[in-house]
This record gives sequence, C-alpha cells and structure tokens, in this order.
Amino acid sequence: MTLKKPIVRRSRTKILRNSSRVITRSHIPEISRIPKIIARVVNISEEKAEEILHSVNGHFITRHKNIEAIFKENFDKISRYILEDPHPSATKQLLIGALFTMEYSIESAALFNPSMVPHPDQTGVAEGCLRFIMSLRATGEGHISSIVFRSGILKEDCTFMIDPVSEYLETPRIRHDQSYDTHLFQTKLKSMKIYGDTIERVFKKLPAQFTFDELKTRISSLQLKNKEDIDKEVLQNINWLADSNYFIRFDSKNDISERVIFPQSENENRGIEDARFVRFIEEGKQPIYYATYTAYNGIRILPQLLMTKDFLNFDILTLNGKAVQNKGMALFPRKIDGKYVMLSRQDGENNYIMFSDNMHFWDTAKLIQEPKMPWEFFQIGNCGSPIELKEGWLVLTHGVGAMRQYSIGAVLLDLKDPTKMIARLEEPLLTPNEEEREGYVPNVVYSCGGLIHQDTLIIPYAMSDISSGISSVKLSDLIACMVPYN
Repeated sequence: MTLKKPIVRRSRTKILRNSSRVITRSHIPEISRIPKIIARVVNISEEKAEEILHSVNGHFITRHKNIEAIFKENFDKISRYILEDPHPSATKQLLIGALFTMEYSIESAALFNPSMVPHPDQTGVAEGCLRFIMSLRATGEGHISSIVFRSGILKEDCTFMIDPVSEYLETPRIRHDQSYDTHLFQTKLKSMKIYGDTIERVFKKLPAQFTFDELKTRISSLQLKNKEDIDKEVLQNINWLADSNYFIRFDSKNDISERVIFPQSENENRGIEDARFVRFIEEGKQPIYYATYTAYNGIRILPQLLMTKDFLNFDILTLNGKAVQNKGMALFPRKIDGKYVMLSRQDGENNYIMFSDNMHFWDTAKLIQEPKMPWEFFQIGNCGSPIELKEGWLVLTHGVGAMRQYSIGAVLLDLKDPTKMIARLEEPLLTPNEEEREGYVPNVVYSCGGLIHQDTLIIPYAMSDISSGISSVKLSDLIACMVPYN
C-alpha cells in the first residue's frame, strides 16, 4: 500500500519570543520640543545631573554592552539644537542623550517564519554533523519586523542543539566606505523610467565606483549651481535608490544571536519581513548567501535582496523590473543554463518562476502552479528556496484553505527545466495541530526555507505567527509519497 502522506517528526524544542531582548533606538520628538528638553537638563546643577545619570545607568547598564556610548551617539544627533552657552558638560551630554533614547523589544510580539542554511564556518564540527544558521522574523511594538539569527548543530541522527542565546543585542553600523557601481546604479534608474538630463548631469563627474558621500556632494553642488534646471523629483528618486541600496557591518566579536538587521531605509521603516535565505553556489567562486525579503513602509511593499558571505557584512539591494512585485520571492541555489532563477507569486494566488541574466533585474514571469487541492484552494506560494535533489528541484509550498488555515506541501520541478512540475504531494506535509493553531494569526504553519542533512529534510517552521519549531522527514518517504503532476 502506497503512503499518501510521509511521517513528519516534530521536535519538542520550540523557539520562543523573549521580551527581555532589547535594542536601543533614537527617541526624537518634533523639532520644536527638542530645545525645551535640552534646556531642562542644562538648567539643573551638575550634581543633580550626575545623580540622575547614575540612576539611569543603574537601571540600564546591564542591559546593553556600552550604554554611555549609545547616549553619546544620540546626543550627537540632536546637538545642533542646543541654544544655551556654554556647551553642556560631559555628564549633561550623556543625560541629554539618555532622554532621546528608548528601548525596543524586537521580539515581544512574535518570533517566526524561519529559514535555515549551512553555517559558512564548519570548523571543528564532528563528521556527520552540520553547523547551521537560522534566520527568524522578529516582531515587536508597532508590529515592526526585523531579522534575527540563531545557530546550532544538526547531529548525525538529525537531532539538533541550538546554541545559547545571548542576552544582548546589536544593531549594525552603516558602511559608508562601501562604493556603488555607477553603471548598475544608472541601469536601475533607467528601469524606474526616470532617466534624463538631470541624471546625466549628476553622474557626469562621478567615477565608475562612487561612495554615498560622493553622490551627496555631487547632488549638493548641482543644486547650488543650477537651482532652476534641476528636476527635484528625479533627485529625490536618486536619493531614494541610494538609501534603499546600503551596506551594514556587525562587530565580529559579538555572537550571531546578538545580530539584528533592523529597518534602516525609508522604504522598510515599518518592517523587514520573511527573509528567505539560500546558499548560492557559482562555479569558481566562493559560496555566497542571498536572502529575498519584503520591505514595508506602512503603505507599500517592496521586494529586496540581501547578500552576505560571512553574516557580518551585508549588502542590501533593490530588486528591479516589471516582475518584481508581491511577496514570497525565493532564489534557486545556482544558475540554470547560465541564468539566475527565482520563484515568485505575482498575483498573490499562484506560483510563478522567473529567469534573468542579472540578479538585480526581473522582467518576466511564467505561471507554473495553480491551486488544485482543497487545502490550497484559496492561494498557494513557496516556503523558501528550492533544494536540488537527483529527482528534481524540491520546493516546499504553502497552501491556504478553508478558515484561512495554512499548510505546508511539497512539489518537484524538473532539474533542467524548472518551469515543468513533475510531481507533488496530494496531502500537506504539515498542518497546524492543536498546540500550533493558537497565536497572533491562528491556524498557520509556515516556513521560509529548510535544508537537507543525512538524507533528511529539516523544516524550521512558524506556528501561528508567534513562535517557531523544527520538523523533519525522510527524503525517501517524501519522494515515495509524491504523485506525478498532470
């Protein structure tokens, strides 16, 4: 008798939100209030300022690695609004900085939608084991989402250990030393259909590789000399593109569980959602990790691309082209016939595939799967990047059925021509059980990508948009349960 559904083993270990894990953010009100707040500190005695600062440090110094450096940084952001003379003392500067600082609990609401990839450093890992990195979507106050990480070891028997999680968190530094490629930048502007005289004049005196500061200086120079001839809307778009393509760096001394990719640009200021990480291999080159994610600014969504080799330095890039729309893009782990390949969901209902000569530009998409089974009648999408097997490209899918219940399924695409679906599960791999169905969004199981270890598919998955778990299934059982697609 042929099994219709493989046996999926759920780990008892759960990855839960922890509201005590906090970052600091600037807490700056409208400009008219800033001088008043500063004046209140300036007008107290030095002794009183020391007393208040000592009390503040007593409450927060153990929650952050260098709280006074944070206070000084936030003081510097508002120091131009100081109206009093003389300049505040060092103590008062720190106290002023503290008044313009707040804590933000990044995962107080949820810790979900995980993806899993092999760690770039396998040094010291026992034979038959695998060190992994897991990314998760952390959501806090105001429903702002960011990317956080966990690491651990998959053992030979496919059980796993998650490394201890640090009590501290670190947001990255913007890397202003990194340069932009002039040709690529101009090509992106052309794809936005705003190319013209103003852009020509901006880039005329910029080198083939330019920095953010060089771009700003060039724009300022043109604005000063040619106020009437410069298209202000075009300059806004140039600034928007530069702001949306940026570079960040974490401190290598800090643990990976301390790293938080928190929204930095204007187009993602309301959240970075559902990163789908993949280890990308290109012949003759060092492996590189890409992640597609959804940027949200409170009004519109924008698919973005993240790139890293070491999970310390990250390039954040815009995806451009007619086919770059909606959520749930997932990159294949290698080129096929010399082209980059990506799964997508243009219409919010069906699965599509896209091919491109350039990672940054995607102009066409082809429909490859429509809802067919009852558990996916409402909509389908992918659950992460395809995994290459000898039988074909294994794609985890999600389906939405009655009462908005999300389930995880699986399909196989042809290795040489992934526009062809060759097999699928008729029944879902995972549906929410009684423990998993309660949460911020009830009745949901969802993944942003798994991996293969010891002929076993490891699936990290979210439970009702609030917490996460890990499940596994034997590949031989999974393939045996698939039926030809027609």
